[in-house]
Amino acid sequence: MAVAEGKTFNFEDENSIRDNFLETIDYDGNPQEITYETDEFSAVCPFSGLPDIGRVVMVYVPDRKLVELKSLKYYFVSFRNVGIYQEAATNRIYNDLYRCLKPKYLMVKTVYNVRGGIVSTCVMDSEKMKR
Repeated sequence: MAVAEGKTFNFEDENSIRDNFLETIDYDGNPQEITYETDEFSAVCPFSGLPDIGRVVMVYVPDRKLVELKSLKYYFVSFRNVGIYQEAATNRIYNDLYRCLKPKYLMVKTVYNVRGGIVSTCVMDSEKMKR
């Protein structure tokens, strides 16, 4: 197992992610595509203990529920001190939102700030994941 060199910082495990912060609002309107974006997402690289900062883009078509925006912000902030790999964070966000909203369509994309000259983009899309 590889071990990072240099100083390390303590961080929390995934149990600290607060999916229970997510609240919904009833929706009975016409079908529409809704996009929410933030460039204030951060978590911790569990290898180095350093922050991973990035942009989250969420696109969904609601069925009966909308996500309440303040609750979504609190949910994203709950990742701030959690050690989670970028791909796992994208997966967790997707799964938590899908479970909460049960939307007709959901896409979650994370684009992380450049690290070592590499930009990481992770996408989970309910249309592409149909089996």
